[in-house]
Amino acid sequence: MRSDPRRNKTVSPRARRLRVAGGALCAVALSAALVTGCGQNSGDKTAAETSEAAKVLPNQTASPSGSMSAAPSESARLTEDQTERKDLLSTVKITFDKAATTAVGEVSGGKLADLELEGLDDADEASGSPSPSGSTMESPSAGSGSASPSGTGSASPSGSGSPSPSGSSTHPKWMAEVAEADGTAHRVTIDAVSGQVLGSAPEADQSDADKKALADRLAQATQTPQQASKTATGKQAGWVTSMALEENDSNVLVWKTDVVSKDWNKTTFEVDAAKGTIVGEQADND
Repeated sequence: MRSDPRRNKTVSPRARRLRVAGGALCAVALSAALVTGCGQNSGDKTAAETSEAAKVLPNQTASPSGSMSAAPSESARLTEDQTERKDLLSTVKITFDKAATTAVGEVSGGKLADLELEGLDDADEASGSPSPSGSTMESPSAGSGSASPSGTGSASPSGSGSPSPSGSSTHPKWMAEVAEADGTAHRVTIDAVSGQVLGSAPEADQSDADKKALADRLAQATQTPQQASKTATGKQAGWVTSMALEENDSNVLVWKTDVVSKDWNKTTFEVDAAKGTIVGEQADND
């Protein structure tokens, strides 16, 4: 029995090309599926991490007031002298100008020779004259020559100008020296909160020579304390806290004027009592 020879199962070139192309397409599809699967897993993981981070980050971000890196408070930066000035100025309501006018009004024909706010920078002052009068809330204006916590330069909140007897002794005070025409000096004490005159009396143990010397100095001072105050605050905006008529180291008659600026530093100016120019300046930034 004759058997048919086995047919040659050779594949045509076209068929081979189709098979190869089909295989390539399958490989591409498989690869795309794998990539898509990885991308989805990665995306899901990233989204989950982002969601968790969003829950945590708000708790790590403190507000400015509660931040560990926040700037220190003002009180932490102030020196002892600055804090003392700030504390006193926060209670004073009677300005230098107001106190000067009140003091002079207590002595007939009187002229102001010295005016200071009691109890500030005393240890540093050879003459015993200290500093401030003003406000903690309002910055001083240049050239004003005055200061007040309320900014008005007025007296007590009640407007009566008379503090209660129980409170006046604890208030800061302006201490003034006012001289009569012959040089007789009077010490006048003024409540720095209410503006009430707490006391006025001639100085004890003043010799005739002392009187003459004081009268001569006042006669040479053609610049008033108010003018000297304006000159000093024109150079350094702030609160005039002390002023005294005296000769400086160069034997020039000056109004020695303390000005406390809004950062609670003090500058002492020497204003020529005849010319009205600044001839000396010393900053005390301790």
